[in-house]
Amino acid sequence: MIGRLSGTLLEKTPPQVLLDVRGVGYEVDVPMSTFFNLPAVGEACTLLTHFVVREDGQFLYGFGTEAERFAFRQLVKISGVGARTALAVLSGLSVDDLAQAIARQEAGRLTKVPGIGKKTAERLLLELKGKLADALPAARLPAEDSRHDILNALLALGYNDREAAAVMKQLPSELSTSDGIRQALKLLAKP
Repeated sequence: MIGRLSGTLLEKTPPQVLLDVRGVGYEVDVPMSTFFNLPAVGEACTLLTHFVVREDGQFLYGFGTEAERFAFRQLVKISGVGARTALAVLSGLSVDDLAQAIARQEAGRLTKVPGIGKKTAERLLLELKGKLADALPAARLPAEDSRHDILNALLALGYNDREAAAVMKQLPSELSTSDGIRQALKLLAKP
């Protein structure tokens, strides 16, 4: 319906802004991540939006990036997670941090967000698994993390730097940590 607004920023009252678009003032709720990146009052501003119509009113939510809007839309699709909760999540975590928390199944990172309890965090992890990180390539778990973990595991098992580095060169780049450790140990066991 309303996908984007461009105009003059008239007011900034967290979490809401008032945007004048050719004489029409739009009240837009934004996450704090967007709020902190807004220009000064009186300057030009563009927001990507998500428009919601409910029995009790019409609501407009604004975002500074497509990634934020996409994450918001994924969050509000989850049963029991409304727009306010989705805004709270995006205010407490960047999209990359949220995607990494989901990919790593770290409920503790989500429960640090005000209003997100253990059950809600677990539901978010379950419902968003494979949806958010896959759609946002920058937010995927870096392969470097698992390679770093494999190397540390080999060193902790008593292999020296030279042996561990030599084996790391032989491993495929896209391995999970556990598979990488298994393959590395097989390679080290060969005479």
